[in-house]
This record gives sequence, structure tokens and C-alpha cells, in this order.
Amino acid sequence: MSKKIEVCLTPALIDLYDIEESIVVVIDILRATSSITYGIDNGAEAIIPVANVEDCLTYADKGYLLAAERNGEVVTGYDFGNSPFSYTTEKVSGKTIVLTTTNGTKALYLASKRAYQVVIGSFLNLDSLCDYLSVQNKNVLLLCAGWKDQFNLEDTLFAGAVVNKLRKNFEHFDDSSVAAEDLYSLAKDDLRKYLYKSSHSHRLAQLNIEEDVVFCLQLNICSAIPVLQGEKLVALNSSAAI
Repeated sequence: MSKKIEVCLTPALIDLYDIEESIVVVIDILRATSSITYGIDNGAEAIIPVANVEDCLTYADKGYLLAAERNGEVVTGYDFGNSPFSYTTEKVSGKTIVLTTTNGTKALYLASKRAYQVVIGSFLNLDSLCDYLSVQNKNVLLLCAGWKDQFNLEDTLFAGAVVNKLRKNFEHFDDSSVAAEDLYSLAKDDLRKYLYKSSHSHRLAQLNIEEDVVFCLQLNICSAIPVLQGEKLVALNSSAAI
């Protein structure tokens, strides 16, 4: 099979892609997919993404942790939002978390409707993810969550990092892949410095969560690959391999 990689720069464009036989990597670097990866790596049993804040409440009587974020802030009354520091071993090991975020969970929902498989990508698990994708006999779509259906830099940079690592394993790349990889080549020596240009970085800085941004740009501190099985994100294991 001649495998291809495509980059969807915003969820608003996903209907333009044939993904029924593709592995879709959902990317929301600041901060949902970074926190999901960290939580699963730290022993969370499952993370259930839901579209709306109100949807979290339908799980309230199940003993799950409820996490809700909108516009970068924890929604009042919920256990936590999507800061990676809320997903430590002490807080999430053995637990199920119900999560809704401004951008990431929407992208997950859209991908889940048609994709062959949906996995989660972040700088935290970059190498593990790329090792997995390189040996699958499937096309790959890198779906950037963006910001409210608009393009953003951080998700695109990560898509570029994946393209860069997988170039020798795939034969076809769309123009979005080329652009993402070029951006990554400009930024890779100092991701944080480059992302000072980004709108979302400024947005988060105003909320005094610079530590979150720095944390989410760490490379390969996690080995887990969260995969969507039914309604739950769980750790990919050998039995889930294609």
C-alpha cells in the first residue's frame, strides 16, 4: 500500500477528507491532548470526551472525575479543567475522567464519526506515536483542533514534527503537510520562543498558566498512546494494534 499523510489545519475542514480507512491523530497541544496523554500515561483508567459542559453532569452519579474547560479556564463547580498538572498519578490513577474542552473534544467528536481509528498526539508522546504510525498499513490524517475552528500555530507545529519523523515511512504528503513541516523546521530548536508569536500562547499567558505551556512542549516524557474505543479514551496496547 502506498501510504499518505495529510494535515487538516482546522476541524472546519475535516469533511474534505476521506478518513474511513485512515488513522486520525487528534492534536490540541495547549492543552487537551497533552493532558489526556499525561493522564493516561499516569494510570487513568479512561478519559471520556464529551462535547458540552452539561454533558459532564450526566456522569455525575458514576463516581467519575468531571473536568470542564472553556476559554482556557476551569468551569466553576467542576473537579478540574485541562491543565496537565491536574492529571498527575496521585489524582487520576485508576480513575475515569469525563472531559470537555473548548477545542479538543470537538475535534475528537468529529473524527470519531468516520475515522478507522482515532488516537491522541502531543509532544509528550511524539516518538511513541510516530513509532506506532510508522508500522501501520494505514493512511494518516493529522487533525489540528485549532482555536474555535481557526488555524493555530502550536497544533500545526506538532503536525509538522510528525510529518518530519515519518517522512521515510510514507510516500504522499499534501501541501498542508509540507507547510506544517516547514514551520516545524523553523521552530524546532526553541518551540517556546517560536510560540510567543501565537495567539493562544498570549491568551494562556493572560491566565497566568505559562507553566502549562512549557510543560506541554516537553518531548517524549510519556510512552502511552491514548486511543478512542467506544466513548472512552484508553491506553493503546498490543491487542488494540491494527
